[in-house]
Amino acid sequence: MREAVLVESGRKMESEGGSISNGNLITTLPTSRLERLLRKRVLRSDRGYRDDDFFEGNTSVKHPTDGCEKLDARVPKQRLLVVANRLPVSAIRKSEDSWGLEINVGGLVSALLGINEFEARWIGWAGVNVPDEVGQRSLTKALAEKRCIPVFLDEEIVHQYYNGYCNNILWPLFHYLGLPQEDRLATTRSFQSQFAAYKEANQMFADVVNEHYREGDVVWCHDYHLMFLPKCLKDYNNKMKVGWFLHTPFPSSEIHRTLPSRSELLRSVLAADLVGFHTYDYARHFVSACTRILGLEGTPDGVEDHGKLTRVAAFPIGIDSERFIRALELPKVKGHIKDLKERFAGRKVMLGVDRLDMIKGIPQKILAFEKFLEENPIWCDKVVLVQIAVPTRTDVPEYQKLSSQVHEIVGRINGRFGTLTAVPIHHLDRSLDFPALCALYAVTDVALVTSLRDGMNLVSYEFVACQALKKGVLILSEFAGAAQSLGAGAILVNPWNVTEVAASIGYALTMPADEREKRHQHNFTHVTTHTSQEWAETFVSELNDTVVEAQQRIRQNPPLLPKEDAAERYMRSSNRLVILGFNATITEPVDTEGRGIDQFKEMEPKLHPGIKEPLKRLCDDPMTTIIVLSGSDRNTLDENFGGYNLWLAAEHGMFLRRTTGDWMTTMPENVNMDWVDSVKHVFEYFTERTPRSHFELRETSLVWNYKYAACEYAIRC
Repeated sequence: MREAVLVESGRKMESEGGSISNGNLITTLPTSRLERLLRKRVLRSDRGYRDDDFFEGNTSVKHPTDGCEKLDARVPKQRLLVVANRLPVSAIRKSEDSWGLEINVGGLVSALLGINEFEARWIGWAGVNVPDEVGQRSLTKALAEKRCIPVFLDEEIVHQYYNGYCNNILWPLFHYLGLPQEDRLATTRSFQSQFAAYKEANQMFADVVNEHYREGDVVWCHDYHLMFLPKCLKDYNNKMKVGWFLHTPFPSSEIHRTLPSRSELLRSVLAADLVGFHTYDYARHFVSACTRILGLEGTPDGVEDHGKLTRVAAFPIGIDSERFIRALELPKVKGHIKDLKERFAGRKVMLGVDRLDMIKGIPQKILAFEKFLEENPIWCDKVVLVQIAVPTRTDVPEYQKLSSQVHEIVGRINGRFGTLTAVPIHHLDRSLDFPALCALYAVTDVALVTSLRDGMNLVSYEFVACQALKKGVLILSEFAGAAQSLGAGAILVNPWNVTEVAASIGYALTMPADEREKRHQHNFTHVTTHTSQEWAETFVSELNDTVVEAQQRIRQNPPLLPKEDAAERYMRSSNRLVILGFNATITEPVDTEGRGIDQFKEMEPKLHPGIKEPLKRLCDDPMTTIIVLSGSDRNTLDENFGGYNLWLAAEHGMFLRRTTGDWMTTMPENVNMDWVDSVKHVFEYFTERTPRSHFELRETSLVWNYKYAACEYAIRC
């Protein structure tokens, strides 16, 4: 199968080949996805933008253009509806009909600031409860000026959907922390109500999208909060262009299968045209979950379900690197840099910037630093670790316990290795403003990112962007998504291995200047070329291409049976022959998603109860002859159709009879069946070595069934 796919791909590339560009001029029309992406990158290369373009509604920024861009400029811009749990705006109510708005510029917002090919609108929850109509109307009007559209969620929905299902179920599971146990079992007991609230909230988001949707719009859904949204949107309009992107890791299928709603969520996401992840590993885990849990076919392009292909791909996000580079030239930042250099004169600066969260590995980082000081006492007064731990979810007991643990470790290390004038760890339980953060990045010699599990971790990108002069060293956890992008220039570590991290700290602090330069240059090139704007434009461009390719595949498929025409011809005819399959055609439905209990049921097929009466009427019609053609044996067909007036063809036609007569065989006489014993031994061998497979010995054939086995394992066997 793999060889066939590669051959087809090669033919496609040969047939679609051709020059893509000549200098800055496009010489041929792009025909393949690769050519289209390269062409669009050339057209975007000289574009600039202002940070306020998105929120001020400035979609007509002029840029230097060549002939191709001038042609594109006359085409109306495609609308992009960005749907996320939270709007990039904080709303504060000043009076009954007056609101104050504050822009929160995060990674996703920065990604959309530079998109000039689309007219973007943002749909999401404003983060406040607005129960009255006056407040909702006034907030909607105020947000419209920022090109934002609110979804109004009441407090109970927010509690069950956001605090409950999203934060207590999905977020821990996707970060390999597992489902709630012991003291949090109450959360599990209320799982059904939380999941119902999750679906209700997703439907509320869908209702707002449907209200503002126009034909041709692109809808981009974001993160685990909105896994149900693609299905809700496609149910409303199957032609809607829908993409979904996950900003966290997607766990392995063995982790995801513990989720009670595992199948429903996977099928809802598969309703999207394009599903995106930060890394190839996450995309592979998603495809594996669809294969193992839903029983669908995974392909190099995504997941196929009865002819519908959902494309699955990796789109590593970046940052707005220019924003950080420009910030270093600001007088305020330069002042901070000067103060920090004076404050830490004569000492190497190590830096950690994290949310105070279980997945960030802050205790592991500090313990590794302690081990480094133990093994290298000469460094005690020559290095300082600055740890920024931004508090989060301070009302949750687990987070309170983590905070106490970190404070205890920091106090112990400072008491052990500190002096009257200096301590080895500066720990801050707060965030820094943007100028102070950029300055701290700029004076850092070694950045420590020790996430236990992280979707991407853009702190590593921000550090690299601010290191043009210092060329500091990045120590990066192999469990952060950024490791797949910056791994070549960083020192990769297993954060659970304290000894390894301590050794890496020593190596980073003494690394030769030429090696630091080469490592930094590699990462700096990646960070400045793979920006957040490039990420966003690539995803939306791929989504448009995916929809076009899906339409081409549909045109190549055989047309559907014209049911009205078939029914009319059937009624006009006087001598009809109807040939029916049995297994999976007129048998009882087998829930393929509940694969643990359906295997035996499928081995004993039964006629669907809803088919019995219509089939009886067809069989009693003197102008209609019914034949049931099946691979099942004679006994199975006799048990199911003994009371019907029809023809039965067992074992794919090797045996034939009318239900009112005896079985007769179509097999030639004197057929040699000596081969059965030897083949049976082969099937027994593979059945013993392939869990959940079985073989059936029939009168004229042997069948090995590995439908319920792990697909990759069965194929390998």
